[in-house]
Amino acid sequence: MKNVVSGLKPSGKLHIGNYLGVIKKAIELQNSNKYNCIYFIADYHSLTVDFKPQEKKVEIFEMIIDLLASGINPKKSIFFIQSHLNEHTALGWIFNNLLSVNRLSGMIEYKEKINEGHIPNVGLLDYPVLMAADILIYNADFVPVGEDQLQHLELTRDIARIFNNRFGLFFKEPKPILTSIPRVMSLNNPNKKMSKTLPSGCLYISDPKEEIFKKIKSAVTDSESQIEYNPQNRPAISNLILIYSEFSNIPPEKIVQEFKNKGYFEFKNSLAELVYSKLKIIHDKRKELLKNKKEIMKLLQNGASKAQKIAQNNLLKIKSKIGLI
Repeated sequence: MKNVVSGLKPSGKLHIGNYLGVIKKAIELQNSNKYNCIYFIADYHSLTVDFKPQEKKVEIFEMIIDLLASGINPKKSIFFIQSHLNEHTALGWIFNNLLSVNRLSGMIEYKEKINEGHIPNVGLLDYPVLMAADILIYNADFVPVGEDQLQHLELTRDIARIFNNRFGLFFKEPKPILTSIPRVMSLNNPNKKMSKTLPSGCLYISDPKEEIFKKIKSAVTDSESQIEYNPQNRPAISNLILIYSEFSNIPPEKIVQEFKNKGYFEFKNSLAELVYSKLKIIHDKRKELLKNKKEIMKLLQNGASKAQKIAQNNLLKIKSKIGLI
């Protein structure tokens, strides 16, 4: 079977943009039983910006619970914490010697982070190299990603190509599996991607019922009276329709037809009911999972053990190829 690899960074609570953008697709791939799925908590990647140790511990554990509650199944996928393995960072160091600083400093996300005021530390610059190592240590065939990560995946493919040309064929060039929803936009600003940095327009998957209804009902729309799916000219209502479509698996065109001659109030109320009904399943699973933290850690240790067998075997072959003894 083909290998699918994906890591999720614990940097605050998960929102529906994360869920619809990557997690939903990751679960679909896992449940298809057509792939070897390897999913991990990318905790090293979350250290590139300022953080507090105690808060970081909570963020990591909360993400573990959210992913398990959402449907990541350790019986079907290998699921672990990135920092529990040393092979990722070891391969990252090898890859560092194949790239120029100029190439890394030209990455879009790096420049965006600097423009946002983040300290230009080495980790932030080197982020995509470790990401490449995360993927290539398992010789991934596919990586489920959103549009914003395509440049990073292209760098991963370039690294694989550079290594293969220099040391002999070893790595596959992993291909992206894009989600059906390119990106979920902020509920109060349809020109900006839904983000934890804009919490008022961010719908978290752990939000209680009253918060879900409040945020959706206060979401911006426009001055038109008809429900219409037109992302270019009517981005706000189109974003809400897209969210409705992803949670219901109903095409946007049918949703528009369903709410023909109905107003925003009815549409938003229906959307809020739909989103809550789906997230409530996750909420209920979260409560059950939180009752047994020791069992969760055992699952992660087991996942790390499975991942390490693959990673160690590949790293030994890689070291041999580059002349290490």
